[in-house]
Amino acid sequence: MRIGPFDLPNNLFVAPMAGVTDRPFRMLCKRLGAGYAVSEMVTSKRELWSSLKTSRRADHAGEPAPIAVQIAGVDPLEMADAARHNIDRGAQIIDINMGCPAKKVCNKWAGSALMQDETLALSIIHAVVDACAPRGVPVTLKMRSGWCASHRNALSLALAAQDAGVAMVAVHGRTREQGYTGQAEHDTVAAVKAALGIPVVANGDIDSPASARHVLARTGADAIMVGRAAQGRPWIFREIAHLMATGQSAPPPATREVQQWLREHLHDHYDLYGERTGVRSARKHIGWAVRGLPGGAAFRDRMNLLEDCKSQVRAFDEYFDQLAQAHPLLPQGSTSDAANDGTVSLAA
Repeated sequence: MRIGPFDLPNNLFVAPMAGVTDRPFRMLCKRLGAGYAVSEMVTSKRELWSSLKTSRRADHAGEPAPIAVQIAGVDPLEMADAARHNIDRGAQIIDINMGCPAKKVCNKWAGSALMQDETLALSIIHAVVDACAPRGVPVTLKMRSGWCASHRNALSLALAAQDAGVAMVAVHGRTREQGYTGQAEHDTVAAVKAALGIPVVANGDIDSPASARHVLARTGADAIMVGRAAQGRPWIFREIAHLMATGQSAPPPATREVQQWLREHLHDHYDLYGERTGVRSARKHIGWAVRGLPGGAAFRDRMNLLEDCKSQVRAFDEYFDQLAQAHPLLPQGSTSDAANDGTVSLAA
């Protein structure tokens, strides 16, 4: 798998998710088998670039190449400026967000709302490609199958994007109207793949090694992109790779191994966000990791009351120490409580 000048180790990608795919999470997923990860979306509004939130999203210290940054906005000149700004801060690939279904994004005609206005969408694509080409930086595009069921225009937009110089297209097999409800359809992804000569990535409802294999076979896509299923289970990439290589399901990871991965992730998280913000934002990652596990719900409730890093890590270790004693291999937790776990995320 190749994007521009970059040879990737595999075709297993982490989807960009606002509030989730920060640098610590991307690095953890890459460590556990993902070949590629895209940042949270960064605004094209210059006046927000110096904000703490945006500066954290532009922090790529220690991140292995290629560093891919997703930008979001509605003005071609602003998007071109945002591309150059992020390249100056280490971005090696620029991804254009035309897939986010969040109301606060679409109400400003950004994200998947751009699919309603192909003329504007293409103006943005041309402006970003023109800004990146002199730097030798490839541009990719993330989008949905369309705005609604009666307006699935991913194919026409993907063809135009390819003609404009985009190096890769990722398609989430849902319309913006669907949000994350219902089932993803991959017929649109298959049609895009059949028509394009650049790499095409399939996204949507890839939540297991079996579904990853099925979607690749169904669409002929060059790669698959995993989003929400990686929350709390970043080793899903290792599991997918194992099935692809051997035809067999991977055994569950050792509970102690998971404990080590997640503890290191917590410390990376604190280093980026500091104690006050880090403790609060880490709660969702811990909550995702323990949902469906024995005693996970009660532990999550306890965790949400802790206010400092040391207490959080100590409680985390106590929980996993007890879990490892009873279950040397990580129990295969049910995801049935995922919809009721009180966490919310936005996937671009």
